[in-house]
Amino acid sequence: MSEPRLESYLQGRWAVGTQKGSPLVNPATEEVIAWTDTSGLDIGGALEFARVRGGQNLRDLSFKERGKLLGSMREALHGAREALIDSAMLNGGCTRGDAKFDVDGAIGTLAAYAELGESLGDVDVLLDGEGVQLGRSPKFWGQHVYLPRRGVAVLINAFNFPAWGFAEKAACAILAGMPVVTKPASATSHTAHLLTKVLVDANVLPEGVMSLICGAPGELLERLASQDVLAFTGSAVTGRRLRQHPVVVEKSVPVNVEADSLNAAVLGPDAELGSDLMQLFLRDVVTDMTQKTGQKCTAIRRIFVPAATCDGVIEALKERLAEIVVGNPAQKEVRMGPLATQQQLADVKEGTRRLREESEVMFGGADQPVKAVGVAEGTGYFFPITLLKSRDSAKSALVHQHEVFGPVATIVPYDGTADQASELVARGGGSLVSSIFTDDKKFLKQAMMGMAPYNGRLYLGSGKILDHTFGPGTVLPQSTHGGPGRAGGGEELGGIRGVQHFMQRTSLQGYRPLIEKITT
Repeated sequence: MSEPRLESYLQGRWAVGTQKGSPLVNPATEEVIAWTDTSGLDIGGALEFARVRGGQNLRDLSFKERGKLLGSMREALHGAREALIDSAMLNGGCTRGDAKFDVDGAIGTLAAYAELGESLGDVDVLLDGEGVQLGRSPKFWGQHVYLPRRGVAVLINAFNFPAWGFAEKAACAILAGMPVVTKPASATSHTAHLLTKVLVDANVLPEGVMSLICGAPGELLERLASQDVLAFTGSAVTGRRLRQHPVVVEKSVPVNVEADSLNAAVLGPDAELGSDLMQLFLRDVVTDMTQKTGQKCTAIRRIFVPAATCDGVIEALKERLAEIVVGNPAQKEVRMGPLATQQQLADVKEGTRRLREESEVMFGGADQPVKAVGVAEGTGYFFPITLLKSRDSAKSALVHQHEVFGPVATIVPYDGTADQASELVARGGGSLVSSIFTDDKKFLKQAMMGMAPYNGRLYLGSGKILDHTFGPGTVLPQSTHGGPGRAGGGEELGGIRGVQHFMQRTSLQGYRPLIEKITT
């Protein structure tokens, strides 16, 4: 076995399992590049070491000082940016642009929370709103505060964003005063392993603050305690299993879930072909279908287009999609790579087959051969960009129930009213983000009111922001990332809101001058 074995970082040292483990592959060439294994590792001991040593080391610091730690993490990762990008291209099937999206997202998130820590200052108590007089006398006072929990933040990350997925959880937890144990998806853990090695070698974090489980989780869930926090990104099915785990239920372990989501894009009836508004819509839809090969939890899956303009929109999308070069990300001209794993390819094939039971193929389709640049025919986990159209918008059900986690989206014609658009969006059962593309204020207000209860975030696409927006698929640290229902019911990021998930809110009641003295 000539490929390297990726070690875990536990109890302040690197360790490797006792067995051969599982292979990591280059999804474009199917070549094995490394192995992961955690057999024989002391997961319980690692959690306790982090709770005791790492927790105390963080609680001894103020928010400002913890923010400086995040700033040092950002600097270390920025210094290793090219190596991290190369790793994401090798193990994740990412184009260079997609790899930068992940790595730069991680660096930017750490920077944002470093600034937040600086703004909070040299304090170690976070106030929750203003205090309140509790009785007749102003001397008897109440104040809600947030304080660090005495456990560890266990971060279970998805395969598609090994860098950004780590940073958006770790930044909040570390600023809150909780050490982190991160468990990346094994299949794409090459980048997470390298990221951890960069931070360890740079010696930017106190002992026990960061740990890495590189491979199977072992007894991770069984060793959770009531002061721990479990943060998960992945499928809705796995999220439900985590919430129902006996230890999680018995010890009331807080769980924050960011799950898969049938995100929607609604095109308003005022959008005309050739307008800035239409250009924004087309650009954002094509980006979300093809960026990371459609393997984004925020990607657009359902496209609601007024029936009157549907044919023109389809032709415009087909024209743009035909320009996307698919192949080995190592080739400069390639704009979309393969799916991340063989299982992902099988799932996308099956999911597309199911959607076709009630839709027609407008572009691509699984029965079309993939002309992948830079790889031998039949090699790699490639799937064609596929645009579908519902046969009957009123009766379509699968498009609102089944997410295909790949370069696949379905157009659903609607009557052009905000009420019907909102009703169709709601059929998805809850989303991370949905988009409304319109410059019509009345339509926008009605659609917003109808769609907001079913979404964690609404992206309001206007022709006025054509050159000023990152698009709906970009998760920004200043805004919450999560959604109701199917999307997991959790929230990440959102500035200080993300930090509060890793803290205990406690109500203090007593003598006002004394409360104010100990909380400032």
